[in-house]
Amino acid sequence: MQFDLKQFLRTGRVPYTAALECDLSGWDWPGYEPVGPITGEFSAALDENGKAQIHLNLNAEVTAPCARCLEPAFCSQSIERDWSVGPGDLESEELELPVSEKGVLDIDELIFEELVLEVPPVLLCSPDCEGLCPVCGTPKAAGCSCCTAGQSAPADARLAILKELLSE
Repeated sequence: MQFDLKQFLRTGRVPYTAALECDLSGWDWPGYEPVGPITGEFSAALDENGKAQIHLNLNAEVTAPCARCLEPAFCSQSIERDWSVGPGDLESEELELPVSEKGVLDIDELIFEELVLEVPPVLLCSPDCEGLCPVCGTPKAAGCSCCTAGQSAPADARLAILKELLSE
């Protein structure tokens, strides 16, 4: 979805509001994927100083493999952001919005950027996930026989030098 911000700053006497339902499933997400469409609302209104007051409200659910056991993990995100943009801000290098040289705001790109910044970098299937058994690789919650028998993971030969240093 595109929003002509430059045109709105010139002629936007009536506030603009749009319901959002974006399918960004084909985008290059960093380790997770959205579950279904991302929904929300986008609005813009001019204030008494001629600046556009932009508001974005998003609701999304993402999924990724659990960082401990690799089972599916889900995370719901609700994001609310506001920006104030004047005509002089469109040429500024410090503008935080994905605006083209022609002054067009790419709302899909804005949604993507906000979710990437907000979604936690590590997702867990549950807060008390025990992870995988280092011996057999099965989830510890499934009760593998290695963990119940008290076996420990085999020593890594690459770390033998550290063991020697510690014993001295």
